[in-house]
Amino acid sequence: MKNIIKTIGYITLLQAVPCLALDAVTGAQNFPNRPIRWIVPAPPGGGTDAVSRIMAPRLTELWKQQIVIDNRGGAQGSIATALAAKAAPDGYTILFGFSGPLAVNPHIFSEVGYDVARDFAGLTRYTQQPMVMTAHPAVAANSFRELATLGKSNPGKFTFASSASLQHLGGELFNIAAGVKLTHVPYKGAGPAVIDVLAGNVSTMISNPTAVVPHIRTGKLKALGILGGQRIDVLKDVPTAVEQGYKEFADVIEWYGMVAPKATPRSIINQLNAGLTKVLMLPEVQERIRALGMTPSPTTPEEFDKQIRADHALWGRVVRQAGVKAE
Repeated sequence: MKNIIKTIGYITLLQAVPCLALDAVTGAQNFPNRPIRWIVPAPPGGGTDAVSRIMAPRLTELWKQQIVIDNRGGAQGSIATALAAKAAPDGYTILFGFSGPLAVNPHIFSEVGYDVARDFAGLTRYTQQPMVMTAHPAVAANSFRELATLGKSNPGKFTFASSASLQHLGGELFNIAAGVKLTHVPYKGAGPAVIDVLAGNVSTMISNPTAVVPHIRTGKLKALGILGGQRIDVLKDVPTAVEQGYKEFADVIEWYGMVAPKATPRSIINQLNAGLTKVLMLPEVQERIRALGMTPSPTTPEEFDKQIRADHALWGRVVRQAGVKAE
């Protein structure tokens, strides 16, 4: 009798396996068949939100399903990233990933609630862009060199705002390279940070170009320099840190992209990659993103995974050298 029961059990299992495989294939073929939750690890007003709102309507048109943008600020993007790590791996919750939460935060926070290698699979990179340092017009400096001189003669007087951990590290790297000590003032998003710099409550700000270019053009903020090695089209007249003598910034770059929970089926990852890159390559989308000071640069999922791992290792070394801890 026991042998008969075992045999029946084996037969049932063998019958079930093809059904499960068929269900997985059917799910992938019908994907997407309901709205997709698009988590943005920042409040409205910054670069991540701007790119999301350029992409989402065109993806809705492509997939015939609503893209629901879910802004979740806090802990330099770690709260939203931890939330996405625990989402069902079915392609219906995806995360706007960027350098801070995926490459920096795990090194500066004692607990972030996720493991980048274990919990996420890359979908595609969207953009690469340098950071820019701006100042309130009342700050008597128009370049990195002048700010360094000002900071040395007025210790403790000047501050810098940031809304993400990579930008925080950019400011700390400037402190090291320039031999000054600007005090860091963290914000939950670029929008609130810009408001305080415009009001003169904070001296300077490290950000991606998106948040500050409109204010630079109207003269409400002044650009001191690009924290990188190459100028950008949207701020052609603004010199880079390397041009100003700070070679430490030659390889510093910020990137945006999309990730999904690690266990998401490869077939769905490939479909998400195909849709996201197709929209990113649309001329209208590229034009709008470039106007924000960013360079569209889509990748395969494998290429984006590789970049995430490489930058995770790079910024881990920088954090250890600078002795940066979460505030």
